[in-house]
Amino acid sequence: MSDGDSTGLRGKASERADMTGARFTTVNLNGATFWACELNQVVMRGVEMVDTTIDGEIQNLVINGVDVAPLVEAELDRRHPDRPKFRPTTPEGFREAWDLNEWLWKSTVARARRLPPDMLHESVDGEWSFIQTLRHLAFATESWVGRCILGDPMPWHPLSLPWDQMDPRPGVPHDRDARPSLDEALTLRRAAMAMMRRVADGLTHEQLDSRTEPLVGPGWPDEGETFPIRECLLIVLSEEWSHRMYAERDLAVLEERD
Repeated sequence: MSDGDSTGLRGKASERADMTGARFTTVNLNGATFWACELNQVVMRGVEMVDTTIDGEIQNLVINGVDVAPLVEAELDRRHPDRPKFRPTTPEGFREAWDLNEWLWKSTVARARRLPPDMLHESVDGEWSFIQTLRHLAFATESWVGRCILGDPMPWHPLSLPWDQMDPRPGVPHDRDARPSLDEALTLRRAAMAMMRRVADGLTHEQLDSRTEPLVGPGWPDEGETFPIRECLLIVLSEEWSHRMYAERDLAVLEERD
């Protein structure tokens, strides 16, 4: 497709646009970036995908007649033998997973400490900095454990960081530009981790199979919502595993810059 055959939208940005049901025909998306986008039930025919990177939650992704999602999951488990432990099914499994998570993060934090402090505020390819990652993990635990499981309607520290696309909500902090020191971020992070530790240590089969009480007051998740306790804990473990992997990836880039 030549440039003369297309509408000139090079470099344009579409933000917070609802394009449900849109149709793209003979559209050049080379070099495009999709950030926090929903692509559910997307159908692609006759596409070319070369040198493409996709990171995200992938289920029922059929490529040329093959559901590749199970293949991806199996390969990730093969590369990272500890990864399946972050999908426990019993109280003992959740305690083991959290023990392992604490141990893995000690190594990651030690690696980060070897860099100059200012580099821990640097973004790699538009991703969160290392300190922003710590702040976000605190937010995730405060939300899914503090608010959902323990029933605290406002569990967030002022430095806690939700995902970037969250609309402002009463009582929920969202200061992306704050620059706490590593030790300040770790104080916040460790308080949230201790909360998870207390829940995991006291977890029983009955609790694991029960649901949370309906949420009270504005915030996130939404007021009135209720969730299986198992789901809340698995979300925290998934966040912990994924963001540590992102942090390790980005620390490797920062080490090259240092």
